[in-house]
Amino acid sequence: MIRLGGYADEPFRKAANTPVLHSAYDQLVGENRWLAPQGLGTFPIRFPSPESPGDDGWHIDASFMLPGDDESDFFSIRANIVSKGRALLMLFLFSDVGEDDAPTRIRTGSHAHMARFLLPYGENGATMHQMMAGNFADTEHCAEALATGPAGTVYLCHPFLVHAAQPNRGSRVKFMAQPPLMPAHGFDPALPPSPVQTAIRKACGLKL
Repeated sequence: MIRLGGYADEPFRKAANTPVLHSAYDQLVGENRWLAPQGLGTFPIRFPSPESPGDDGWHIDASFMLPGDDESDFFSIRANIVSKGRALLMLFLFSDVGEDDAPTRIRTGSHAHMARFLLPYGENGATMHQMMAGNFADTEHCAEALATGPAGTVYLCHPFLVHAAQPNRGSRVKFMAQPPLMPAHGFDPALPPSPVQTAIRKACGLKL
């Protein structure tokens, strides 16, 4: 596995900003509540190999740090109950991905478990260290789905969804980008809850 550095050239910006995707962003996050992606970030390129790629642990994509956190420690990155810094987890497939082509593994329903885990951590959130110690809210029992599909498929996922990479057991190279959809502003309780927020509230037993 190699990672190619961030790409913000016009073809990549266009790929993340099609009318269909903009409509879906509005539906999931709310109109005027997300920032148009300025590129597709890094590309993890996965070559056929039976060996672990070394980055295939279960996780969610955390998104911010607090003053005083160790910026050199990747596992100090945090996520909080309002998903500060991340409106959606997105998976852009740039090659055909079958079951043997290292599709991202997804624990279905795990976003609800992570919401309940993050709730007591409040605004400061939990670090990756803390989430790993909590075994990502013990989501091993969740059914597993695979992010397969032809090139051009895009998965728009809840930001708390627990997922993982895996070895490429096929015969072709897998190309994928995994940029965040960034929120336009912080959580505003005066606004109607979006589907992403409603899922968090429902998981935590809060008023919808």
